Amino acid sequence: MKSKLKRRLLTTLYLTRMLSILLAAGAVATTITPQTLFAQEVERVMPRVDVIGSVEALKNIPGSGEVLEKKELEASRVFTVNEALRKISGMHTRDEEGLGLRPNIGIRGLNPTRSTKVTLLEDGIPLAYAPYGDNASYYHPPIDRYERIEVLKGAGQIGFGPQTIGGVINYITPTPPQEFGGALSVVGGNRNYFNGKVQLGGSGMLLDATRKQSDGTRDNTHSTLNDVNLKKVLGLSDNQALTVRASHLIEDTQNTYSGITEAEFRNFGARYNPFKHDQFEAKRSGLSATHEMDFGADTVLLTNVYYSKFDRDWWRQSSSTTDAQASNFSADRLAGNAINVDAGTSVQGRLRSYYNWGVEPRLKISHDVLGVHSELETGAKVHFENQQRKQVNGTTPTARTGVVAEDNLRETRAYSAFVQNRILLGQWAITPGLRYENIHSSRTNNLTAVTGKDTLDQWIPSLGGTYQVTPQTTYFAGVHRGFAPPRTEDIIGSTGTSTEVEPELSVNWELGVRAKPLADTDLQAALFRNDFSRQIAVGSVAGGNTPLAQGETLYQGLELAGRVAVTDAIYVRGVYTGVLTAEQKTAFRRVDTNAIVNNGAGGSSQAGNRMPYAPKHLLTAAVGYALAGLDAQLEAVHVSEQFSDFANTEVASINGNGQIGKIAAYSILNATFNYHFKPQRTALFVTVKNITDKQYIVDRTRGILLGSSRLLQAGLKYTF
Repeated sequence: MKSKLKRRLLTTLYLTRMLSILLAAGAVATTITPQTLFAQEVERVMPRVDVIGSVEALKNIPGSGEVLEKKELEASRVFTVNEALRKISGMHTRDEEGLGLRPNIGIRGLNPTRSTKVTLLEDGIPLAYAPYGDNASYYHPPIDRYERIEVLKGAGQIGFGPQTIGGVINYITPTPPQEFGGALSVVGGNRNYFNGKVQLGGSGMLLDATRKQSDGTRDNTHSTLNDVNLKKVLGLSDNQALTVRASHLIEDTQNTYSGITEAEFRNFGARYNPFKHDQFEAKRSGLSATHEMDFGADTVLLTNVYYSKFDRDWWRQSSSTTDAQASNFSADRLAGNAINVDAGTSVQGRLRSYYNWGVEPRLKISHDVLGVHSELETGAKVHFENQQRKQVNGTTPTARTGVVAEDNLRETRAYSAFVQNRILLGQWAITPGLRYENIHSSRTNNLTAVTGKDTLDQWIPSLGGTYQVTPQTTYFAGVHRGFAPPRTEDIIGSTGTSTEVEPELSVNWELGVRAKPLADTDLQAALFRNDFSRQIAVGSVAGGNTPLAQGETLYQGLELAGRVAVTDAIYVRGVYTGVLTAEQKTAFRRVDTNAIVNNGAGGSSQAGNRMPYAPKHLLTAAVGYALAGLDAQLEAVHVSEQFSDFANTEVASINGNGQIGKIAAYSILNATFNYHFKPQRTALFVTVKNITDKQYIVDRTRGILLGSSRLLQAGLKYTF
């Protein structure tokens, strides 16, 4: 195994070199002298891949896009990435364990479970541990790591991949300073919350270390997180620069996978969790480099090389409310009886190791053809994934060894390329684009030595345009192919046979306007229509462990986003998403049997039903006051009712498993108070999340899960 990994790493490095050379040679002929190659370090802007760039760059984007700046993140003292993303239109983010370690992100009505239909990037580099073979988020860095967030949802997202259905989220890390400086911050709060952070930088280097810990929103839940990042920017010559990064994250969480039943909810309360021995441990290490070469004449080549390793061990006595791993657990839980987990006779260890690495050169050229000015961006990517998955069954609740019940190796090789050309015609700009994905998957059952393979390819076209009415107002429109590859485990069975699961495909339309009618005022509105000829529902995403299923769907709605300065001190900001249509155009059918999906309680999927976990209305709005070092704001978050199964079951059974039934609408309030002492080096802040301590259900996928309880925090930050 080690020799195979070594060979693939060497292959990747070789391909990196060759792809960079080929793209550069095709763009421009240049001579590099020895003096250039061995020039002394010079100061450069940090090379990285931006999805949007600065807020000013939005006027060139042929689709809806939003940028959440450092100022807004700090002013609202966001606690988790979920809280941050709720400030962007189109986003439905759902809490899970209470610290934002496993965010569930959905865009424009798509199911948020495990963020499977979103492309997550960090400085333009893949953040997910298996974006092709298993695009699920069991890992996410703390929001404290980032100073800016970009979200792109229109036709321009085909420049990234492989997911082009929902949108692209790109987290931007701080630029290392040239002069020595840094910051120290400490935050404390109830639920045993602590957050300590240190930043030190200088000479183009930045060290960032974070320690977070907190009790979760349920009994027997506690998380500890340590995150360290090191970054260095090197000016190699007057036209070359290099950013190198290294990161390491360790998570140790006492946390179960299962929600609770209806009877447990009634008898023991919303925070009930008996599984005190369940444990989640994770380690993630990443290395990456971004090389920039500026050839002049508006021609720039950016090349990303990246590697990451993610280990995840989750030992649990129960995976859902209907899981009968331990004797009588399922029956007792449905009846609302207290269970003695110490008397349990089994535990399952879901042990995972993921490796991914790749190279992606991207070339930008400004050029003129037949007197028409254009901006071309093109790139290619070679990406490899290796999933090593085991299930170990122990015989006591605290066992961490046992009988190996599953041992699988899943491998993916993916090759992709894209081209987009923005043609400038006066006030108009037209951007046609095309992406190609070629994916090779294999799955080996190490217990039986059976291997299966599969190959998939897809062309992904797009067309976007903008019309700049005035320097302050731009209309945009676009259409593109939505694409999401199936998981390796879905496309190849454990016996090595292909299940003939095809990719998700949709046609995504968009029409909108961006405007800045006044200083300190930004507005955006968009209409969207995502028409799926095939949407895939993987197991455990809706209604009682639904099997792998597929159907035709339609999502339509509108988005509004804006920030308005009412006076010099008072401002209002808000985002609204109306997913007015989230329709099952056809009944969802099981992939293996073609039978219509049944929720196990007498209801079935049918045409005309609403898709589960697609609330019709989402609103986040705030009013703030900022003057003379003071910045205070009050924020409201509203999520309308939503179904949890394909049958659209209205009322949960009185002794049901908690996985089926409508989720009621809820609204919560958050407040933040910041004060910056002169000369702006020290900041004092106090926050209250969920002021009224409202109890509200957010998920029924594996049983009832509640949203985060009230959290009070106070902190101090010193910048030097």
